[in-house]
Amino acid sequence: MDTHEIYDVAVVGGGPAGLSGALTLGRSRRSVVVIDGGQPRNAPAAAVHGFFTRDGTPPRELLAAGRAEVERYGVRLVDGEVVDVVAGDGRFDLALAGGATIAARRLLVAGGLVDELPAIPGVAELWGDQVIHCPYCHGWEARDRAVGVLASGPMATHQAQLFRQLSDDVVVFAHTHPPSAEQRADLAARGIPVVEGEVAALDMADGRLTGVRLADGTTVAREVVVVAPRFVARSHLLEKLGVEVVEHGPGVGMRVDADATGRTNVPGVWVAGNVTDLSAQVVVAAAAGMTAGAHINADLVASDRSGGAHRHMGLSAPPETPAP
Repeated sequence: MDTHEIYDVAVVGGGPAGLSGALTLGRSRRSVVVIDGGQPRNAPAAAVHGFFTRDGTPPRELLAAGRAEVERYGVRLVDGEVVDVVAGDGRFDLALAGGATIAARRLLVAGGLVDELPAIPGVAELWGDQVIHCPYCHGWEARDRAVGVLASGPMATHQAQLFRQLSDDVVVFAHTHPPSAEQRADLAARGIPVVEGEVAALDMADGRLTGVRLADGTTVAREVVVVAPRFVARSHLLEKLGVEVVEHGPGVGMRVDADATGRTNVPGVWVAGNVTDLSAQVVVAAAAGMTAGAHINADLVASDRSGGAHRHMGLSAPPETPAP
């Protein structure tokens, strides 16, 4: 890779947010490179849901379509991991694993987050299928089934109320965060019982969840278990640049601080998707990427108008119109 090339924008993360931002920038005739490490958060899921016109699409199929779209506008795709970043002289220098370097005038980080799951045997093995967390991502698939909500954090009673809309058979396992008296009253009002005691493991047979086993050996038959992961933004590169990372809420997780456009406290650095919005579903992350891309383009226009770098920084321009 030629280190003298300076892109208008480097996008770190090739998920819905990153690809949407790249699409917006590519259509604005910006020189863009997308660097993706190939670790999408929703890889364990069978399908994307709640995305208008794309509901039920397998995650990797959606990403493949997005990659093909951005390439039509001259966006370069690089499969690799960014291991370091240095800012200076109006640019960002990105070091990739393997020794390659990429330079860009602006940076859009859409690396998503990591779900830190409760350390209970069976949870990780069934994650994204029979162990879920979001009623809008997976709730329809859990309808009319026996659902158990694991109270391992502050969101359990809220989750239980939402899943009760989808099934008449919902119980809350008190585990390490027993509901308060007020919460118990709210749960009882909707016919949601509370099972006391700490959860020891999820029982399985032939790869299927059969029940929730308590520390005292009691097993409660369940078909679906709802957990609340701790959401942790992939922010290590941003922290190197001095971008602010804040706690979203006690026990909920950490996110990158940014304004409504994705602009961070560090000039030239934007974020989009789950790295800053922990609850964003795929369609919301894609919309945030588009917003960030538009504002990055406007920022570059302002820079160029005031005597900044030339539009394409010496790179060949993308085609006038995309290929069919």
